[in-house]
Amino acid sequence: MSRARADRDRLWAAIHVERAALADELGALRDAEWRTGSLCTRWSVEEVLAHLTAVARTGRVGWIRSIVGAGFDTDKHNRRRMREQLRDSPGGTLENFVDSSSLRVSPFGDPAAWLGETIVHAEDIRRPLGLTRAYPVDPLTGVARFYTSQDFAVNSARLVKGLRLRATDGPFEAGAGPEVEGPTLALVMAMAGRPVFLDELSGGGVDELRRRIG
Repeated sequence: MSRARADRDRLWAAIHVERAALADELGALRDAEWRTGSLCTRWSVEEVLAHLTAVARTGRVGWIRSIVGAGFDTDKHNRRRMREQLRDSPGGTLENFVDSSSLRVSPFGDPAAWLGETIVHAEDIRRPLGLTRAYPVDPLTGVARFYTSQDFAVNSARLVKGLRLRATDGPFEAGAGPEVEGPTLALVMAMAGRPVFLDELSGGGVDELRRRIG
């Protein structure tokens, strides 16, 4: 097996682990908790989970049809795909997510991008609910490196250009300039534009990063 294939297999395995972990936690939610506002400010916890289901189920052809049908409006495209995966009850929406959690489907790109989508949106759900997860450092490090290398669903590379990032709980470090340091998860979530995680970071570059996130 080639190194590239092995890396892809490892990333997909991590995606499946994170989907399963999130599903296990959400199984205990009360109905009212499903309506909690997520860190995706316009969406509830249930809606973000439906978005993750859409991510898990959409291949290249489906994605192209959806974005073209939305007139290349990304927000409209994402809302449409999310609503397609909502069910009549939160339990049904969760079951739909569980049914998709072992799929290995994506429209394009590096699996690190889809691992990032899974982790970031899982935190969009967990943080407002007061839930925490001790993520394995290796998958988080892979996402952090991907986010500093290119913009994908978020403008992560552009956001941290000219800053020095350093994880205090793992091997991740990147860039040059004023330093931003802290837990790998907080660095990933800050690169994804979630300002609530900035309070977990320190260093001379934090204020600049806060300004860029806005």
